[in-house]
Amino acid sequence: MESQFTFDFNPVSAIVADAVGRPGKRTFFLQARQDADMATLIMEKEQVAALATSILQLLEELEKERADLPAVEEETAVPSLREPLEPAFRVGQLGLGYDERQDLMVLIAQAVPDPAEGEPDPPAGPPSPESVEDQGDDPKARFYATRAQMRSLSEHALQVVAAGRPDCPLCGRVIEPEGHFCPRTNGHAFPLSI
Repeated sequence: MESQFTFDFNPVSAIVADAVGRPGKRTFFLQARQDADMATLIMEKEQVAALATSILQLLEELEKERADLPAVEEETAVPSLREPLEPAFRVGQLGLGYDERQDLMVLIAQAVPDPAEGEPDPPAGPPSPESVEDQGDDPKARFYATRAQMRSLSEHALQVVAAGRPDCPLCGRVIEPEGHFCPRTNGHAFPLSI
């Protein structure tokens, strides 16, 4: 039976979420490798942040529910993006889960749907890997990784997201390098710059 995944790495030899470019003009990537095979996907900054947070939450849940699991070992080196950065697709939806049998976390990414096909209604709550697997013919990728690899991905991704432009503490909008006029100050303050 042919796989329904464009990329199906079980397990990955490396996985990383990172960005290229200067703040405000960065492109975010998810890249996984399995030996000589490589998959590079484009993501939005918000998706990278949500993925990083979800990984940490799942790891925390596993530690509470599965006391029999060995502790997550620290990854000594964070993988870096490898050239060429030729993305296979832009991620539209992510699913995250845990394969108990292999003691591996599984990440499934599905491409942004083709606009010609119409967009399905978004599911309520975060999708499970199974719900992402069952959706349409859009390109999909499935990556199995150790808990240590996923913790490393998460911690690095949070650092990458935090290295961007800061958000205004009053209105939540991004503060550009040339400054920011905050609508919440109602014209009574000078523009903010950081």
